[in-house]
Amino acid sequence: MLYKNIESLQNAVKKGEVSLREVVSSYVKEIDQKNDDVNAFIKVYPEEALKQAEEVEKKIKDGSAGALAGAIMGIKDLICEKDKQATCASHILENFESVYDATVIEKLKKDDAILLGRVNMDEFAMGSSNENSIYGPTRNPHDTSKVPGGSSGGSAAAVGAGFCNTTLGSDTGGSIRQPASFCGVVGIKPTYGRVSRYGLIAFASSLDCIGPLATNTQDAALLLKSIAGKDERDGTTADVPVPDYTKTVQNPESNITIGMPEIYFSEGLDPEISDRIQDVVKSLEKEGAKVVPVDLSHNKYAIATYYILATAEASSNLARYDGIRYGHRADIKKVKDDLHKEEEAINQRLKAASNGERGAIEQELKEMDTPLIRLYKQSRTEGFGTEVKRRVMLGTYVLSSGYYDAYYGKAQKIRRLIKEDFDRAFKDVDVIVSPTSPTTAFDIGSKIDDPLQMYLNDIYTISANLAGICGINVPVGKHSNGLPIGLQFMANTFQEERLLNAARLVERQFES
Repeated sequence: MLYKNIESLQNAVKKGEVSLREVVSSYVKEIDQKNDDVNAFIKVYPEEALKQAEEVEKKIKDGSAGALAGAIMGIKDLICEKDKQATCASHILENFESVYDATVIEKLKKDDAILLGRVNMDEFAMGSSNENSIYGPTRNPHDTSKVPGGSSGGSAAAVGAGFCNTTLGSDTGGSIRQPASFCGVVGIKPTYGRVSRYGLIAFASSLDCIGPLATNTQDAALLLKSIAGKDERDGTTADVPVPDYTKTVQNPESNITIGMPEIYFSEGLDPEISDRIQDVVKSLEKEGAKVVPVDLSHNKYAIATYYILATAEASSNLARYDGIRYGHRADIKKVKDDLHKEEEAINQRLKAASNGERGAIEQELKEMDTPLIRLYKQSRTEGFGTEVKRRVMLGTYVLSSGYYDAYYGKAQKIRRLIKEDFDRAFKDVDVIVSPTSPTTAFDIGSKIDDPLQMYLNDIYTISANLAGICGINVPVGKHSNGLPIGLQFMANTFQEERLLNAARLVERQFES
């Protein structure tokens, strides 16, 4: 926490001003003292991290260290690390141990990042508050009565609490940017296809993105540069050159064109957040930026479109967790015993039934589950939490016969219209500005029983995932309630440089 960024920590280690092992030890101590309150880390590997710190320190001193030497990281619990549990914060995978490294993990290790442990999340990345977890809710480090956002709440809270200097999260509808906003950190959702998803346990395959969270744009840029690029093991990655994002944040250009959509500054937005963002934009104008209105009229359909497409893909992706091949399996003996008791009860009713009742009861006997079918049902009932069940059922419904065209087919068409709105806007602007979330962090438990209100937290972030473009949260100070406010920029596909450029201009306004 004493160092401005990863580069400054590297330099201090190189000069002998500090030991990297000491820095890692200080983070471990911070976790030991405060993680019970925040619940960001669910697994910490101190011995491995300390050993790695010693090895990386030698590399720093002999000049052979990778770009991420000094990055001390937490990894969201749906990114596979060899020989580590990857549970997705779900009972269905609570005993799953990965046998390989995700591509992003391979890249982090190659660049000498130190992986400190696994961080909490909403189960299968389904949530906006990090309350849907078998490990219990993560709490906001700025106020532990508040949520940290989700689903990468553990990733954002770990950085915000000073438990590590960077983390990896995933973003399907705002799951990096929204918690970054609530916890006052920088979070980037890259362009779809910019970062490999190989080794990411899937929620919605056409929307999921892995991205960095950090205390500043410099470190976020450094991390993004490391993990980005084409991967032969992920056919959706794009063969597009990866720029040196760190140069962009070191020398940002102020004469940028910013698009302001009226739809993002209307009903439902906290007035203080609106005023703060507009004040920031006015400051950018004084520095040379040009601000123009943009029309994103189809974005009013984004929430409905997202919760059809994302749940449909979730229903398909989560079908593999059946308790047979892997994942949680119900007790087969209990399943058989329960079926036997049900069959006996039906037979008793049959004996006592009148002639008019017998037909219906006999049909009931015929329709009883087989032991295999009941095992599937029981395993998934026990393994999945409430929000995951809700989304799987919604997704199965919109994909079902008779409803596919009315829901899923129509949502795909709206998704195209949303993308076309952005395409038109980016012909005239470099970035589009918006709030990241309509409010600051809310009370734990206040929205858990109201799914619609919970889903509306992602109203400004979902569109970037539907369109496949990139987005970033940058902190812009604090609300009068003492909680962080986040500003979002979005840029066109593979234009992360423009995103980081704009974010750095804003960040400079809030540097002490």
